[in-house]
Amino acid sequence: MSIVVTGATGQLGRLVIESLLQRGVPAGQIVATGRAVERLAEFAGRGLQVRAMDYDDAATVTDALKGATKVLLISGSEVGRRVRQHRAVIDAAVAESVGLIAYTSIANADSTGMKLAAEHQATEALLAQSGLPYVLLRNGWYLENYTEQLQGTLAQGVFAGSAGDGKVSAAARADYAEAAAAALMAEDQAGKVYELGGDEAFSMAELAGEIAEASGQPIAYQDLPAADYAAMLAGFGVPLDFADILADSDLGIARGDLHVTTTQLRTLIGRPTTPMSEAVRSAVSAL
Repeated sequence: MSIVVTGATGQLGRLVIESLLQRGVPAGQIVATGRAVERLAEFAGRGLQVRAMDYDDAATVTDALKGATKVLLISGSEVGRRVRQHRAVIDAAVAESVGLIAYTSIANADSTGMKLAAEHQATEALLAQSGLPYVLLRNGWYLENYTEQLQGTLAQGVFAGSAGDGKVSAAARADYAEAAAAALMAEDQAGKVYELGGDEAFSMAELAGEIAEASGQPIAYQDLPAADYAAMLAGFGVPLDFADILADSDLGIARGDLHVTTTQLRTLIGRPTTPMSEAVRSAVSAL
């Protein structure tokens, strides 16, 4: 067996590999791929196969998937270019007759109207048309989307957004990584669609309250019109197009697009998901 993990230089990819190893997959059966192979030297030193893969270079994608039994396609980070990039991986997987391809999509991909979901929806369609056995890992929001911004939030004394009273089923990146590893190792995964999210959904006001309690500082949630929130993000240096996507994602939260009602994440990883309160307290203590 050979399991290829794309995007292994990224945070999610690294965590997936660690989970595969912890679950007993021999290092030699895991192929870690990424653009900057020098960043994978640690994995090579631990006995993993390391191969260069650039989503924009079809030849490297083809070479990286040679001999693959299973592939984890971690969605690319370059919004606007991902459909073409994902197609290169899917085409190479078809040519290699891969036994299973798992794709990290977005929660409620078949019903959400979020702009950020469009490329995930297109990739799911490509997989359906490919003839490959595939499994969809529809990941919800990461808790890190919030905890990694805590320093700025505490400095400003306010947590802003456009999510209204909507609730988000966020979970830790490590939770989603464990779920991906579990799905890759399980039998009879072809055709399965997992809607993955944290056990307890929360609103932005509840998140702000938890930040305030953990930090001992007064933090309030400020709900803004999407255009104003996007302008605020752009003022902080976020590229305008991406600021618009982030504000639109908050509108999706307000509609319930990122509220996951299944317990599939908890079931896949065999434990409760990481609570928002635990993630916030850990992040605050690390500051």
